[in-house]
Amino acid sequence: MPQTSAVLAEPSAGSDFAPLLRQVREQGLLERRRGWYAAGITVNLLALAAIGAAIVLLDGSWWTLLLAPPAAVFWARTAFVGHDSGHSQIAATRRGNRAIGLVHGNLLLGMSVGWWTDKHNRHHANPNHVDKDPDVGVGALVWTQRQAAERAGFARWLTRNQARLFIPMLLLEGIALKVSSIQDLRRQRPRERAVEGAMLALHYIGYCTLLLSCMTPAMAAAFAFAHHAFFGLHLGLAFAPNHKGMEMPDPDGERWGHLRRQVVTSRNVRGALLTDWFLGGLNYQIEHHLFPNLPRPHLRLAQPLVRHHCRAVGLPYTETGLIDSYGQALRHMHEVGAPLRAE
Repeated sequence: MPQTSAVLAEPSAGSDFAPLLRQVREQGLLERRRGWYAAGITVNLLALAAIGAAIVLLDGSWWTLLLAPPAAVFWARTAFVGHDSGHSQIAATRRGNRAIGLVHGNLLLGMSVGWWTDKHNRHHANPNHVDKDPDVGVGALVWTQRQAAERAGFARWLTRNQARLFIPMLLLEGIALKVSSIQDLRRQRPRERAVEGAMLALHYIGYCTLLLSCMTPAMAAAFAFAHHAFFGLHLGLAFAPNHKGMEMPDPDGERWGHLRRQVVTSRNVRGALLTDWFLGGLNYQIEHHLFPNLPRPHLRLAQPLVRHHCRAVGLPYTETGLIDSYGQALRHMHEVGAPLRAE
């Protein structure tokens, strides 16, 4: 089972990606930023500790529910750290990145780093490929009219209305991530299963102990649901703009090279530092897909190089505002369900 996400493969000398890689490497953008990550991780852990302390101090007051949104926001920061460690952006060694991923994924979030990394590896290798990218496979939602035509029963009704149901469904994503993590333990090798399972168990024990020792069971359930709902919504809003509605390669067509495969299937989101923080750097989706082990603070620095290179080789470089990115994704989902609504 792979434990680190797809890292940058060396292109051939004649590749249209090779000159861009050389520029990025010469500017030192592939170098680690351990100090930047150490500071960010420390601030995030202190914020989570402060929220935990506030839950204890409020001692069962219904005001505690107001802490669910900030707790979700800093859980999302935790997920972004886990994402970056899975791409080997943080530590110099595979073991170090895996340790960071286990702490931030399994222990703090109750989300299996092994499950996420395996799934994310396949996405990065073939983004928006219906046969190879699990993110556009058939699930609660579908992404092509061919997938939609095969739906039946309740799933067919869901596909008809998937654009309008997308945001409400994100409220369940935080719970779905945990369910998928537990289910994936069966796939893992015994040693990995033991480590990941133990860390997940510690998460559940700690989370339930904190809530039930400070709240009534009803209040604890309400807080947990609100916390996971806001968390799922936040993550969904961070990932939705990246590929939905972008070009999808023909499974039977010509195989694209790395540059084209990653650029034309990805969409960047314009914005300043607040956008970078809210989306965890995923707003630089093109740069991230071209250089998956590029440290997050270097994505903004690599952007001008990538944009110029795409223009030079004649590739479209798609960039839009945050609200428009959601509109494009929702319109794509609406169009996928259009034939079913016409029945």
